[in-house]
Amino acid sequence: MRYVARTIAAAALSASALAATALAVTAPAQAADKITVCALTFVSSSPLFIAADKGYYKAEGLEAEFKFFRAATPVAVGVASGDCDFGVTGLTAGFYNLAGKGALKIIGAQSREEPGYDFVAYLASNKAYKAGLTDIKKLPGHSVGMTQVGSTFHYNIGMLAVKYGWDMKQVKLRPLQSVPNMLAAVKSGNVDMIPMVAHIAVAFDKRGLAKIVGWVHAETPWQLGALFTSTKNVETRRGVVERFVRAYQQAATDYYKAFNKLDANGKRVFGAEAKALAPIIQKYTKAKPANIYAGAPFIDPMGRLKLKPIHEQIAWYKSMGLVDKSVDPAKFIDTSFIKGHMDKP
Repeated sequence: MRYVARTIAAAALSASALAATALAVTAPAQAADKITVCALTFVSSSPLFIAADKGYYKAEGLEAEFKFFRAATPVAVGVASGDCDFGVTGLTAGFYNLAGKGALKIIGAQSREEPGYDFVAYLASNKAYKAGLTDIKKLPGHSVGMTQVGSTFHYNIGMLAVKYGWDMKQVKLRPLQSVPNMLAAVKSGNVDMIPMVAHIAVAFDKRGLAKIVGWVHAETPWQLGALFTSTKNVETRRGVVERFVRAYQQAATDYYKAFNKLDANGKRVFGAEAKALAPIIQKYTKAKPANIYAGAPFIDPMGRLKLKPIHEQIAWYKSMGLVDKSVDPAKFIDTSFIKGHMDKP
């Protein structure tokens, strides 16, 4: 009887184990957290694209959707409004005003203007170039196209004015609202110059549509862009933010290894890693690989910021009346998600 009882008990346990196994196999997997990521289709957004195509978001339990814009400030507005969960783009006056009201948090870096790494070029129209605008120091008296007042393009000109002692009134700034409008204006000669990302500027120069007359990194290096999210996400979805940051860092490291290598002479080199990633970047930016190589900006592999240039940019915007005097970067730069940020003011 004892043997029979033991046999029945063992059978019952075995049946329970089989049932549990069956439930484990048939139970649906936990749904991924859906996120919307907003950016411009620039090479500087590459970590976003790499993370998507190499499955880094999926590995972190995230289902990412992209929304693309034609200027930087709308990306910040999208994140502040909740239409976007994360934004990666250049830092603008509009961004700082929204962040100053408590809507946004900077949590990491996008690209920066690092000496030796071409990113934003100064692109002169053929008409202006023939008339003598062959060097950035000759800019006073000329017109400059940009997306919006307070954009990164605006600040590029502002930094030149500070460096060379120009009055900003010596340059005629023309806000054209979008990158395509800027390109059309410089191509037609309706503006004398535009700042433009390298993969587009190089293509224009090669095709004889305009002339590159300088580079921002050679004139005024700075922390151009950032990774940011809403204050609400930081407070209520911190785990999602942490997982997104990990996916972003993994992709930024891939990018760095592929596109930011220098040889012993300080010359950029591109090998098999760059060749493997270029098609991913091309898919989103529509830029040819040769132009991607020519203008791949510096991106920190861990997404670390240089902090002092952000403070300097805000101070300049305040001096121009573009950012409210109450805006304090210490209140919206959240350094808790990524360690090792540099150049603290």
